[in-house]
Amino acid sequence: MTRCSWVGSKPHCIQYHDTEWGVPVHRDKKHFEMLLLEGAQAGLSWETILLRRSGYRKAFAGFDPVRVARFNQKHKSALLKDPGIIRNRLKIDAAVSNARAFLAIRREFGSFDKYVWQFVGGTSIINRWRRKQDVPASTTASDVLSQDLKKRGFRFVGTTIVYAYMQAIGMVNDHTMDCFTRKTSSRRSLA
Repeated sequence: MTRCSWVGSKPHCIQYHDTEWGVPVHRDKKHFEMLLLEGAQAGLSWETILLRRSGYRKAFAGFDPVRVARFNQKHKSALLKDPGIIRNRLKIDAAVSNARAFLAIRREFGSFDKYVWQFVGGTSIINRWRRKQDVPASTTASDVLSQDLKKRGFRFVGTTIVYAYMQAIGMVNDHTMDCFTRKTSSRRSLA
């Protein structure tokens, strides 16, 4: 089977690509997970974060934004010693403050899902890239979403990080034309 070229041959990358990447997400908890992980990736490879995903799940209360929003300095200090995650003070602080901003959006819109999908008109953007090199690092939509998230108090949500998040949660389908999951990923849903 032909996959997007970024996947490589490592089983964890294949599993993620084949079952999650580009599949539309509509659960707030999953949105929070992917925002947290994409922010943690800043300056690192996705594989580095993917290999620590279970560590992040444990460290960040199963990606429950309500619980993470309550993390105090004691929690954050413990996270700085946790070998299961990237121990970066700025990223840890951002995860906690982003949880609070996430909950504020949820209160305003009824769900984070409703808020975020409005930036693509409620449906996945299906791109027709032939090669990995054709896929942009950001778009006008990621620029607008990034700016709005920043305005609402989010950190580690630059346009490149936001575009990676949009790809991950299926707001955009950037599977290359030769990838076997291209046609089916947008039809599935991680509701």
